Parts: sequence; C-alpha cells; structure tokens
Amino acid sequence: MESKEIIKLIANAAGDKKATRIAVQRIEGKSSLCDYQVICSGSNERQTQAIAGHIEEVLREKKAGKPLAIEGKQTGHWILMDYGHTMVHIFLDSIRDYYALERLWPDADTTFFD
Repeated sequence: MESKEIIKLIANAAGDKKATRIAVQRIEGKSSLCDYQVICSGSNERQTQAIAGHIEEVLREKKAGKPLAIEGKQTGHWILMDYGHTMVHIFLDSIRDYYALERLWPDADTTFFD
C-alpha cells in the first residue's frame, strides 16, 4: 500500500474518534526519521488513547501494517506511533501547542484535515 493511502487511512481513523487539528506534513528529504508525519489532538487522555487504538485497528484491518513502535500510550499525553515512513503524533491540545512540531519544518508541504 502506498504512503499516501496509509496517510489517508490514518487521518480518517483519527477523525473517526473526533481528533482535532489533523495535519499531515511531507518531510521527505528534510528529516531522516520519516517521509511523513501526521499530527492530531485530543481533549483528554482517554480520547488520545482511543485515537491511537483506532488507528492501529484500521491499519491492521486494511493490511496496511503494524507500527514498529508505540510510545506514550500509557499516559496519553503524547502518543507516538512509528510506521516507518510515517510517524503519527497524537497530543493533548496543551502539549501540542507547547512542542509545535509543525513549526520544525516550516517549508514542508502541510495539509490539514479539519
């Protein structure tokens, strides 16, 4: 499955669980970590955990792969899901504003899904 299809699945799955401020950044060639990052927010820990669980479930069902790693799911403040070419960041709103990942690559192509 192509990266763009996986990103669309991730963004839609996050939206299914009412994630807000869903953004996709293409950082290919700008970062050695990944080609794309999906960033979204939830209003509380339960919601961020539900978003992460739903993304994982949808990608598994669509045979789009399993995450290489998941960090932060226990607390739900900042959940990082590593899908190799794509990183998924699920934040509590206040923590997202503090780290402002979108601003690390201001010249990256960014698409918003809200």
